[in-house]
Amino acid sequence: MVRFAPEWLRNYQQDWLRPDLTAGLTASAVVIPKAMAYATVAGLPVQAGLYTAFVPMAIYAVLGSSRVLSMSTTTTLAILAGAALGPLASSGDAALAQGAATLALLVGAILMLAGLLRLGFVANFISEPVLVGFKAGIGVVIVLDQLPKLLGVHIDKAGFLHNLLATLGAIPHASLATVAVSVATIAILLGLERLSPRAPAPLVAVAAAIAAVWLLKIDERFGISIVGTVPTGLPAPIWPDWHLLNALWPAATGIALMSFTETIAAGRAFANSDEPKPAANRELLATGIATAGGAILGALPAGGGTSQTAVNRLAGARSQLAGLVCAGAALGTILLLAPLIGLMPHATLAAVVIVYSVGLIKPVEFNDILKVRKTEFIWALVAMVGVMLLGTLQGILVAIIVSLVALIHQVSDPPVYVLGRKRGTNVFRPRSGEHPDDEQFPGLLLLRPEGRIFFANAEHVREKIQRAIVEAKPRVVVLDLSRVFDLEYTALKMLTEAQERRGEQDATLWLAGLNPGVLDVVRRSRLGQVLGRERMMFNLEQAVEQYRNRS
Repeated sequence: MVRFAPEWLRNYQQDWLRPDLTAGLTASAVVIPKAMAYATVAGLPVQAGLYTAFVPMAIYAVLGSSRVLSMSTTTTLAILAGAALGPLASSGDAALAQGAATLALLVGAILMLAGLLRLGFVANFISEPVLVGFKAGIGVVIVLDQLPKLLGVHIDKAGFLHNLLATLGAIPHASLATVAVSVATIAILLGLERLSPRAPAPLVAVAAAIAAVWLLKIDERFGISIVGTVPTGLPAPIWPDWHLLNALWPAATGIALMSFTETIAAGRAFANSDEPKPAANRELLATGIATAGGAILGALPAGGGTSQTAVNRLAGARSQLAGLVCAGAALGTILLLAPLIGLMPHATLAAVVIVYSVGLIKPVEFNDILKVRKTEFIWALVAMVGVMLLGTLQGILVAIIVSLVALIHQVSDPPVYVLGRKRGTNVFRPRSGEHPDDEQFPGLLLLRPEGRIFFANAEHVREKIQRAIVEAKPRVVVLDLSRVFDLEYTALKMLTEAQERRGEQDATLWLAGLNPGVLDVVRRSRLGQVLGRERMMFNLEQAVEQYRNRS
């Protein structure tokens, strides 16, 4: 039986027990209130958040590869789930619960299938600048979505601009008592984060709000909306509605992608150097099984949260036992504390959501991107605006398209550098104003293209080479291919035709620095026959020496 136990359990050390217990209980004080708040973002009852902090957390602790990852749900996943389930909101609680179960099961199945097909690399399809913009857009949408609850008003929701104008118009009708509860909650959250970062701020804020309702009856005296009845104990299994598969699978695919992206990012970010790194494909399987398992109770799609994983790590977690302890705390809450949870004001949940969603909007990261490259800053803005104006699910598509366009842009226009040699060395580097004394060789032009040269960029490379030749008017051009890992047939044909059409005044082409794969391709092509062995050199130093001897 021992060999079937998880790796962390087989290698468990006795001195890990106390920090794991402490971390699990500490993390639960953050995870449980946030999970309930995120359930309301998805349009589900608060108990759906409790189920998400219980079942997926427990399953991942057994199957996951990250020792400290905290698995429940996140702001991004909650609002994506809410967008997918929105059309079912008017169909009644039973239909909504079935829809949630169907969505979670679909997300879990997609993640598991991706893991079996070893598609862990797919998460890299969204570039970091685009992900920054996407999350910022999500943050703005969530804040706007929760503001009416914060103010104690109701608006008819439609698109982003409509919701913004409607919310602004409702401000004069805000409930002062509800606003007071919201401000008090935000003050507790921000105050504790500043004064005592290790304190479970969400738990303190939620407990204070529940105490105010229980002891002071602020709901009855001031008309503050509360959660209401929360069923005690675990619900009966919820079976998915197979008729919804066709309608939900596009949203499930996007949610699965974001779930894995956030999970692997959080797992890698908080892995210590002496711990095994999260394995992408195993994470897909573990997250998929955890999400599918939670579907039975109507839980939200699961994923690893960065903030709650940070709490788990800072509290001293050493293994996945901390996750099991957190799941146990969620189960205890479900079985014992449901009546108290029903006393929680909606404004408190909205305040918790807003405080932690604002963290998704990071102007500093936008500024850092802008400092490095203006083009990628524009990509981040496009992803952000796409989420805000088109919707969250469509925003994923915008983010992926922008990332792919960015990738195509980068590979379609590779650089071609004119090289010089640093005096007294065999170092060849791009010519620039910083190195005006680098050696040049009369009649010899040294060029270095970088990246893969193939059909999509061969013409751009040819134009850059041609411009350099026209400007320098050399007798010999040496292409240093040491930074070219692949030379496709289109590029070979372009170089071959250029040499075959060469007039008496045109430059002769030499190649240098070919890696074994490129050298083999060139030798088997017509270009290899045109050049011959004598015009293919081992490196630039050999090419310069041969040119000098020839001159």
